[in-house]
Amino acid sequence: MAFDLRELAVPVIVAPMAGGPSTPELAAAGSTAGGLGFVAAGYLTAQTLADRITAARALTTGPLGVNLFASQPSTVEAREIERYATELAGEATRYGAALGDPTFNDDDWAAKLDVVADLRPDVVSFTFGGPTADECARLRQAGITTVATVTTANEAAQAVATGVDALAVQGPDAGGHRGTYDPLAAPATQPLTELLADVLAATELPVVAAGGLMTADDVAAVIAAGAVAAQLGTAFLLADESGSSPVHRAALVDPRFTETVVTKAFSGRYARGLRNRFIDEHDAQAPLGYPEVHYLTSPLRKAAVAAGDPDGTNVWAGTGFRKIRSGPVADIMAGLV
Repeated sequence: MAFDLRELAVPVIVAPMAGGPSTPELAAAGSTAGGLGFVAAGYLTAQTLADRITAARALTTGPLGVNLFASQPSTVEAREIERYATELAGEATRYGAALGDPTFNDDDWAAKLDVVADLRPDVVSFTFGGPTADECARLRQAGITTVATVTTANEAAQAVATGVDALAVQGPDAGGHRGTYDPLAAPATQPLTELLADVLAATELPVVAAGGLMTADDVAAVIAAGAVAAQLGTAFLLADESGSSPVHRAALVDPRFTETVVTKAFSGRYARGLRNRFIDEHDAQAPLGYPEVHYLTSPLRKAAVAAGDPDGTNVWAGTGFRKIRSGPVADIMAGLV
């Protein structure tokens, strides 16, 4: 029988955060604490994803989630990438790093679907779009609960039409990548409270609320509004079990960083992070081209982290980052309820 999100002992989901923060230990700790933790599949090979699911499974008897980046076609022309590469030449010199190869791939979509269908985590969620009706049916037959991340009521309707079991409604204050279906669309700005109300009015499916939630009051508010759970990412970036880099951790509590902004400078897709020098200097010139821009800037970002420089890399964070707490996941979770 598929897992029901309404049955979580603690209505808190540790959001998937690809690129480092989401470790098997973080996912397992969230589930062990009574909520739901996620293994983030983004940027991993299918084999590494399988290994991380297995590792997380060994650490908890609670439910386990996996998040997949939905496959989408390329949206950028080679000349736009070439122009941005020229724009970034100074960054390559600054950090002594060559620009990356701006290749396109679908993040091993088919192979990762095979992995989750085989290993059967309790929940599989999707970002940047959703599964087809056939893919949804395949996962349901495997006993997996499917959750689509949506940023508008229209996206929610599209997801419901494909047969997903639940929705994760992501408001504009969320850290990291926006879950927007259309990679060329400006990110939605409808406040989470309004978006949540609109989606709840249009569906009877369980709905999770996400985006900028940091405190017990935030969690209580979305539950009172009708969400079955609150999904928090930024709130766990400083958790002991998180894989956040030392540069990321330090920047989140550095008084020099006072605000977050939505940028396409690092990945070619809109994402929210701490406003820094790289964003100020390059966002206006960055094309919308994911994942090509992600791969183009990846060596620069790694070199900036190696140099201990938070101004040369993405420091994803939601708008409430100033309320972040450090410590074990169990303690953070306890403070949220």
